[in-house]
Amino acid sequence: MSVRRDPAVSGRGTESLVWLVPTLATLAVGLAGIGRAQPWRDELATWSAAIRPLPDLFRLTGTVDAATGPYYLLLHGWVRLVGDSPTALRLPSALAVAAAAGLTAVLGRRLFGARAGLLAGLLLAVLPGTSRYAQEARPYALATLFAVLATVLLVRALDRSGRARWAGYAAAVVALGLTHLLALTVLAAHAVAVLAATRAGPGAAAVAAAVSPEAGASDAVADGRDGRVGDARDRRPALHWVLALLPALVVLTPLLVRARGQRSRQLDWVEPARLADLAALPGGVAQSSVVGGLVVGLAALGAARAGRRALLPGLCVLLPVLLVFAAGLVVPLWVPRYLLFTVPFACVLAGAALAVAPATPDAATGSKRQLEAIPATPDAATGSKRQLAPPEATPVTSGTAALLWQRLAPPVAVVALAGLLGLPEQASLRQTHGWPRSATVDYRGAAEIVGAGQEAGDAIVYWPRDGWLFLDLGLAYHLEQRPRDVLVVRDQRQRADFWVTECPRPTDCLAGARRVWLVLAGRRPDPLKVVPTTTGDALRNDYTVTRLWHRPNVTVALLTRA
Repeated sequence: MSVRRDPAVSGRGTESLVWLVPTLATLAVGLAGIGRAQPWRDELATWSAAIRPLPDLFRLTGTVDAATGPYYLLLHGWVRLVGDSPTALRLPSALAVAAAAGLTAVLGRRLFGARAGLLAGLLLAVLPGTSRYAQEARPYALATLFAVLATVLLVRALDRSGRARWAGYAAAVVALGLTHLLALTVLAAHAVAVLAATRAGPGAAAVAAAVSPEAGASDAVADGRDGRVGDARDRRPALHWVLALLPALVVLTPLLVRARGQRSRQLDWVEPARLADLAALPGGVAQSSVVGGLVVGLAALGAARAGRRALLPGLCVLLPVLLVFAAGLVVPLWVPRYLLFTVPFACVLAGAALAVAPATPDAATGSKRQLEAIPATPDAATGSKRQLAPPEATPVTSGTAALLWQRLAPPVAVVALAGLLGLPEQASLRQTHGWPRSATVDYRGAAEIVGAGQEAGDAIVYWPRDGWLFLDLGLAYHLEQRPRDVLVVRDQRQRADFWVTECPRPTDCLAGARRVWLVLAGRRPDPLKVVPTTTGDALRNDYTVTRLWHRPNVTVALLTRA
């Protein structure tokens, strides 16, 4: 005897699992080994900014890193609550990526069905790049979250217009710009979707059909509505969208102006974009060329099969990439991780490809039927066409459960294959976050050497001090008590940036220091020879190397006065 279940409850439970399973899976993968790798130079910059008093933090954003200032402000409050360990610094990113995976599943469900949404979220969960940026104390994970959230809210607003829905979308766009200005390029894809919705005409179902032919009708059934529902507000989605962007324009314009003035200093290490960079992008954002290529192939297949339904997620991938690449040809700003926010949309298309189900025998009649089809039937009361509820809302029995697993097993195997192919990168990124990984600086190893051997009255000197390696910040993070930085006359807080001003007369500043710890980037067999200018002369004239240590891409030498 079979147990009768409430179809509505079964449908709600299935819908919850679609986003809950990817969210929990991504959170579990992101938290695995989250504190193992030591913070690398970008994370050291985050830490340096986050621990400063608020007046100093605001001064910093007026000098450098204005675009990242809102994220630093968020981390400032977070660090005061939970501390500044590697795990604590990275936890907001892990939570953001997990939420992004859940929203990716929601978007996939709305556009292509529950199975496609589930597979899209799971595919995002197993990508090495997802783990990499879930364990990165930088704003890329938050930007990814808000890019997907804004897109989901846009689809909802186009489906059924309303002040609350457009206000939610406006807030998500503001948050997106505050976390990563380049991620606003996703609005180009949103603009195309809004124009398509405008051309579709009035009515919630017609508007939603411009984005997803199934989304409007299926949601109408779920909400107790049908395709006839709509009002005058639904006739002007383009106007509503423009109005929703006004808060972002007001909030983000000062930030954009300030960040533009800092571009030459902030991105002086970035090379102009080249055509070869486009080919390398999937491997860059996925942290694995093989896995990135697999996702791109599945996404292309999903777009080809989905047709018009692929418009929104497809453009959310293509337009930001093309816009940033075109700008990068003129202004150096092409960095693969800046486009991490496009990955969930590629996963949505890949989920659509994986969710395509062949015709299978019907359990009751033995006839062939298309499992994914949702036919339109006449409404009994009005005679109008309406969309039937998806098969996922059907009560689950032992037979349907077996059939469900039969349908899910092959695409889940593909997702598992993507995870297996990325295992070497998953293991590697939990050892070091530097890029390229062969050039990672072992700040912790250098700090352990200095911490174990320092004596009262010791001094310390770093070389170089003017780049992005942040040797001094690395040792400051790992050592609460460290030798006196004798060459500093203005530190990072006084300068309102990440560097220091050194003593113009090093011999005078070094006077009285019997022992000096010299920390240099790279492997240096003869460290005194590589330090240039007057600092090198002062060290070579007055000191000799007593001991020498080498750690990955860093050299520590103990000098004593001759």
